[in-house]
Amino acid sequence: MLRFKNLGSGSAGNATLVEARCGQQVSRLLIDCGLSVRELGKRLTMAELALEDIDAVFITHEHADHVGHARALATRTGMDVWMSRGTALACQLAEWGLAEDKWHIARDSHAFAVGALEIMPFTVPHDAREPLQLRCSDGDRRLGVLTDLGHGSLHVIESLQDCHALLMECNHDTDLLAQSSYPAFLKKRIAGPQGHLSNEESALLTAALVHPSLNLLVAAHLSERNNRPDLAQATLAQAAGCLSSDIPVADPLLGTPWFTVH
Repeated sequence: MLRFKNLGSGSAGNATLVEARCGQQVSRLLIDCGLSVRELGKRLTMAELALEDIDAVFITHEHADHVGHARALATRTGMDVWMSRGTALACQLAEWGLAEDKWHIARDSHAFAVGALEIMPFTVPHDAREPLQLRCSDGDRRLGVLTDLGHGSLHVIESLQDCHALLMECNHDTDLLAQSSYPAFLKKRIAGPQGHLSNEESALLTAALVHPSLNLLVAAHLSERNNRPDLAQATLAQAAGCLSSDIPVADPLLGTPWFTVH
């Protein structure tokens, strides 16, 4: 069985928990750690888990809302840490004080296992040193995790074919971003090809990934200033051919409930 729970999504800190069960074996991967260890512990408690129940953490890139508290988590728990070589250099992973067998370099399109979980990283266009996103599987069901990218490249589309569930970035509404008080350089960065997905770009990517067995689409990484849940839901729903109410939205502070991937 494959299931996942977002623990927080947005500029205040990102973290998503993915779990696979195979017989008596239960494996859990935390994707990103932009929440303090204390806050992460609180949110895990609400999910009836503890820090010690996590087997490994995967850092997608070096921006603070994704990696900000990963070092504290890893040194406190001794869990395995995965990230790309570029992210490791940007985060100075070698200086974290971890045992050599606890940190691992992930590579584009090279799968690795965390217990019963199979993880396939893939590169994405984003303004970081070597950002990776993930496809996660229990050997049967497949979940695509896709946040922090400027556009849906062909490689992204190829990497997420035949997923049964998607956690999809819907960072901003184009009009709200244009009208916002953000400085011009920041608007340009967010809307650029190495920035973040607008609702419309997320919809285009969703349309390229829709297939009969895709039965769950979750909107994530919404800007609190430049987007609204109803706008993201309506745009994604049109692309996916479903109702807006069928699209859950990850809350910046509460994340999402557990979702089982069918």
